This record gives sequence, structure tokens and C-alpha cells, in this order.
Amino acid sequence: MAQRNLLIGTWTLESWFNQADDGTRAYPFGQNPQGSISDSNDGFVFVHMAKAKPAAFAAPNDPFGGSEAEDSAAFKSHLTSAGTYKHRGDQVVHSVTQSFCPYWVGTEQVRDVEFDGDLLRLSAKRITIAGQVVDAFLEWRRAAA
Repeated sequence: MAQRNLLIGTWTLESWFNQADDGTRAYPFGQNPQGSISDSNDGFVFVHMAKAKPAAFAAPNDPFGGSEAEDSAAFKSHLTSAGTYKHRGDQVVHSVTQSFCPYWVGTEQVRDVEFDGDLLRLSAKRITIAGQVVDAFLEWRRAAA
């Protein structure tokens, strides 16, 4: 009998921090980030993470109406990707087909997986964020339907 894939479903981001070799922690989207990750039964994954209160554009209701500075701030306040995934024991492999980061497209992003009740912990070891090699730790809570 096949093991049930516990990743399937939608999860809400609770926390994200990066830890440097000296133990210092950085919170890229602050202490209260927002986000969702959804792993479908047919093998697709969609991820969106953001600062809790990103800066608004001066031109309301126009997603392409930002100045260069506003666009830059918006780009650095969100992280999105999508593709397919494979759950392999204590790891998940995201095969990225779309991403805010062009360098991720066509890559495999490997994350360690840990379940604790309705919590999902994903971690990535030795990745580069903002020019620094860190270990990233994300905690997600299963979303209520």
C-alpha cells in the first residue's frame, strides 16, 4: 500500500528565517511574513511569500504603474515560484517552471521536510540569499478549508 503524501494541501506561512554560520538570524520578510504553498494531488506546487505590509504604489490599482523604485521594492517584498514536486521521504524536490527569480527556472530546489502535527517545516541548507550563504528555515501551518 502506498504511503499517503502528507504534503498535499495548502499551507500558510508562519515564519521564515535564515541562519548564518555564526548563528545570527535574518528575517527577509520580517517577523510576520505572509504566504501560501499548495501541493496538489497531481504533483504541482505553487508558492507565494511576501512581507506582511509591502509598500503600495503611488498609482492605485495599476499593477504596472510603479516607478522604478516602487517596482524594485515590490520585487524584493515577494517571492513566487511554481512547478512540479516530488516528495521523497524526508525531502521534497521542486522542479521550477516559473519564478520571480529567472535563475530558478529550470532548476530543482531541494528542501528538507519535517512534519509536526499541522505544522510543516521546510529547510534548505547552504543557499545564497542576499549575497550570503545561509541555512533557510520555513514553518507552514496547514490551512483550514
